[in-house]
Amino acid sequence: MAVPGHRLDRMFNPEVVAVVGDKGPMYMWLQNNMPFKEKGGRLYSVQLDEKEIPGIEALGIQNFRSMADIPEPIDYAIVAVPRQVSPYVLKDLIANGAHGAAFFTSGFAETGEELGIKLQDQLTAMAREANFNLVGPNCMGLYLPRSGVRFNADAPVTDEGKIGFLSQSGTHGIMFSLVSAANGLYVSRCASFGNAVVLDVADYLEYLMLDGETEIIGMYVEGVKDGRRFFEVLREACKRKPVVVWKGGQTEAGARATMSHTGSLAAPQAVWDGMMRQCGAITTNNLDETIDTMKLLLNSKRPKGNGMALMAQTGGQSVSITDAFAKSGLRVPRFSDATYAELGEFFNIVGGSYQNPLDMAGTIQGSMDTLDRILRILDADPNVDAMAMELSAMFAARQWKKAPDSLDKTIDTLAAHQARSPKPFLVILHPAHEAEYVASIAPKFHAKGIPLFPSFERAAAAMQRVLAFENR
Repeated sequence: MAVPGHRLDRMFNPEVVAVVGDKGPMYMWLQNNMPFKEKGGRLYSVQLDEKEIPGIEALGIQNFRSMADIPEPIDYAIVAVPRQVSPYVLKDLIANGAHGAAFFTSGFAETGEELGIKLQDQLTAMAREANFNLVGPNCMGLYLPRSGVRFNADAPVTDEGKIGFLSQSGTHGIMFSLVSAANGLYVSRCASFGNAVVLDVADYLEYLMLDGETEIIGMYVEGVKDGRRFFEVLREACKRKPVVVWKGGQTEAGARATMSHTGSLAAPQAVWDGMMRQCGAITTNNLDETIDTMKLLLNSKRPKGNGMALMAQTGGQSVSITDAFAKSGLRVPRFSDATYAELGEFFNIVGGSYQNPLDMAGTIQGSMDTLDRILRILDADPNVDAMAMELSAMFAARQWKKAPDSLDKTIDTLAAHQARSPKPFLVILHPAHEAEYVASIAPKFHAKGIPLFPSFERAAAAMQRVLAFENR
């Protein structure tokens, strides 16, 4: 969905894309963006090297030896040329009337070298004077799944994206797009912006804030150029939709690393933390925490309180799940008297318990009717604000492999509960000794929108973050 009038709108909804300087034998950037051509976009190449042109044309892509020969203005360009050539390419892009370009080219201020700093300053001055949307340099650029514009050949082309993601790191941008998709979560738009010499995180954040296709915003950021503007835009964005912020350079050593990575000066962590609290952002420390939090935000009802009903399969796990959620600041309250009375009518307490947490494998014994009955009873309990259930690969995998329909029935029972319940519900499935098998069945849970976590601790941490966001 477009954001008419925004300076980034044409670049984020391109019809004409040019790749400048791509080389064989892989032609990475042209190959990455073949879906754009297949979806009807005009994809051009600009390459002077005679040795490279036959390979480009073999891909069915029209190559131009000069930017001036391209018959129409470029909406978005990807530039992969030596750093010394980059100012000349930018000059040609400006002359073309191009709207914006990502400079994959690196070797600028992040190196600390005099030449790199000088070239970066030259690019910056040229772009600002022309009001040109320069992404980067030293970046992977844009990933626009609906358009088929990609910075990685494995990134899905899909219309299902609801997450906008901004990344100062190219690797983290790629990793997020791939790992989120593996968890059934898809990107609406993503920008890897590297050194951010012209467009900074606030520019992209403002667009995603206004973008109707984007329901949740995430970012990996190492530093910002204009702290005041970033604060103002972030505060407004957090009023409109959840914003999950993963900060790089939280330690003194990490802050030094940001300088050599993107040339960024990391803000003191205490200052940063205060800014996040004032804006109402959700903070994370790594990729897993970011994905986990978004999984709950997108696929779960929002929590109204911190009282958890915990459902384990065995006694030891009932203790471990309780410790994990309690350590995260969540309550594990007693159930109401009515709940205990109902559970007491059928619950097997020989090797089990219907206290909170439940030890329930001996009661369920593979019966989905019994599981459904327990879910309905706990859902009705006024002391319960949210529910978390363990599934045990250690015990269940053998049965699921033997009778695959038993897994499908389990998932259908959980999905039906999640659909009818107004309370958050999440599932923990530790891979145990069945990591390969669990990885193969996880997409079944994702397809039903069931938030699935590999450990109690990760599930509890995600719930605590979402609850804190709701109570901000």
